Amino acid sequence: MSKQKVSIGHVFKTIIWPRKNIVFFGLVLIIISRLSGLILPGASKYLMDEVIANNDIEMLKNLLFAVGGALIIQSITSFLLTRILSVEAQHLIAQLRAKVQRKLLTLPISFFDNQKSGALVSRVMSDVEGVRNLVGTGLVQLFGGILTSVISLFLLISISPMMTLYVLAPVAIFGVISLKAFGYIRPIFRERSKINAEVTGRLTETLNGVRVIKGFNAEEQENKTFEKGVERLYENVKKSLTSTAIVTSSATLLLGLASAGIMGIGGYMIMNDDLTFGEFLSFTLYLGFMIAPIVQMSNIGSQLTEAFAGLDRTEELMNMSPEDDEAIRTEALNNLKGDIVFDNVSFAYEEEKEVLHNISFNAPSGSVTALIGTSGSGKSTIAGLAASFLNPTSGKVSIDGIDLSKIKLEQYRKHLGVVLQDDFLFEGTIRENILFPRPDATESELENAVKGAHVHEFTDRFEKGLDTVIGERGVKLSGGQRQRVAIARAILANPKILLLDEATSNLDTESETYIQDSLKELMKGRTTFVIAHRLSTIRQANQILVIEKGEIFEQGTHDALIAKEGRYYELFTYQARI
Repeated sequence: MSKQKVSIGHVFKTIIWPRKNIVFFGLVLIIISRLSGLILPGASKYLMDEVIANNDIEMLKNLLFAVGGALIIQSITSFLLTRILSVEAQHLIAQLRAKVQRKLLTLPISFFDNQKSGALVSRVMSDVEGVRNLVGTGLVQLFGGILTSVISLFLLISISPMMTLYVLAPVAIFGVISLKAFGYIRPIFRERSKINAEVTGRLTETLNGVRVIKGFNAEEQENKTFEKGVERLYENVKKSLTSTAIVTSSATLLLGLASAGIMGIGGYMIMNDDLTFGEFLSFTLYLGFMIAPIVQMSNIGSQLTEAFAGLDRTEELMNMSPEDDEAIRTEALNNLKGDIVFDNVSFAYEEEKEVLHNISFNAPSGSVTALIGTSGSGKSTIAGLAASFLNPTSGKVSIDGIDLSKIKLEQYRKHLGVVLQDDFLFEGTIRENILFPRPDATESELENAVKGAHVHEFTDRFEKGLDTVIGERGVKLSGGQRQRVAIARAILANPKILLLDEATSNLDTESETYIQDSLKELMKGRTTFVIAHRLSTIRQANQILVIEKGEIFEQGTHDALIAKEGRYYELFTYQARI
C-alpha cells in the first residue's frame, strides 16, 4: 500500500471549510476569551501605580468590577467553546468512521484476503480519532494561543522594548526546536497506528480462535506473541515521548532563563527609576500570557501531528480503487436469465503464478454445474469468478452474453446466493441470520425457508425457537445446524445464481437426506455451481467438471464420466469403497 501524506490544504478543504461556520464561531469565542483574559494583568499595573499609590477606593471598585466582568466573560466563552467544538469534533469522528467503513465494503475480496480483520477495525475506530483536534478545541486553541502571544508581545514592547528583545531570543530558539521535533514525530505516529492495528488484529484472532489455542495448550505461545506486539508499541511510544520531553524541557530551560533575565533587568530598571513597580508586575504577567500559549502550543502541535498521521492512513484506504468501479462497470443487467460462459479464462492471485489455465465451459440457465478435484486444484477460484468476487487475468466470464467484469456489481449480486462450507453467521438470533438477505421478508416467506432447510427440526427444541441467540459466528450451534441456517438464508434470498461450496459437508446422514431434498428444490430453475467432495451428492448435475492443476481434466455427466473410466471414475469408486 503506497504511503499517503495528507496536506494542510487538503485537510482545510475537506474537513475545516465544510464546518467553517462552527469554526468561525469558535474563533470569535476564543478571541473574546483571550482578550478578556488580558484584563487582569493590565489591571495589576493600575492597582499598584494608581489605586494603592493614591488610596483611590472608587478606582479600586471599578477595577474589581472590570476584572470580575472579564472573568465571567472568559468562563462563559470557555464553556461555549468546549461544548460546541467538542461536540462537532465527535460528530466528525462518527461521520469519518461511517465513511471509512462504507469505503471498506466497496473494496474487492482480494484486499480482505491480505488484511487482518482486527487491524481493519483499528483503522476504522482509532485512526480517525485524532481529527477531534482539527475541528475541536485543538486548532482553535492554537489560533487563540498565537493571538494571545502576539497581543502580549505588543503590550510587552509598549512597557519595555529592551526586556522584550531579551525575551524573544530564547522564544525563537524554542520555536525552531519545536518545528524540528514535530517533523520527527509525525512518522512515529504513523508507525504507531500501524503497530496498534497489527496488535489489535492479533488479539482479535486470538479471541476468535480461543478453542484452538486451548485445545493445543498454546496459551503461553499466544501470550508471547502478544507481548512482542505490545513491546513494539511501547518502544514507539517511548520515541514520541522522548521527542515531546525534549520540547517541554527546552521550553522550561529557555523560558526559565528568560524569566531569570527579566528579574535582573527589571530589578535594575526599577532601581534606576526607568520602570515602575506596577509596570514590572504587569510586564511579568504579560510575559506569562505570551509564554504559556507557546508552551501549550507544543502540546497542541503534538496532537495535530497525531491527527495528521491518522489521516494519512485513512487517506490510503479512501484512495483505493473500489471493486465496483463506475468507470469500468457500466453495463446494466435487465431480465436476468442466468446463462454463464467461461471463455478461455485464466487467473493468477500473484503475477506469473497462474492457478487457472484457459478454462472454457458453458453453464446454461437453470443448469447445475459440479466442480470436483483435489484440494488446491482451482475449484473455489472458478466459483469465485462466477460470483464476481474475482476478475479473470485473461479471457472472459459472461452472463447472458455480457462481460461480467463490466456489469454493475449491485445489479448482478442481488441475484446471487451463496452457501459456503464454513458459512458465516452473525451474532444475534437465528431469525435475524435467516432474514439477513431480505430483512423485509414476510413471516410466511421466512417460514417456507425454515421448513425448506429443516431448521425447525432443532429450533423446536429451543425455548425461544427462532429467537434463540446463537453467539459470535453461531458458536452455540453445531456445524450441521449452522449449515441449515445458511441454507435457509439462501432459500429466502431466492437467487437466480446459486453457489454451493460443500453445502452438506457438516451434516449427519439423516440431516443430509433432508437437505439434499431442500437443495434440489432450491436449485430448480437456478444456474447452480456446486463444489463437492462427496461425489454422491452431485450425481444429478447437468455437467461435472473435474479440475486438476487449474485445468478442466474431464467434463460430462455422471453416467458419461463413469463410462469413460477416467479420473472421475477413480475418485467415485474410491469414495464408494470407503
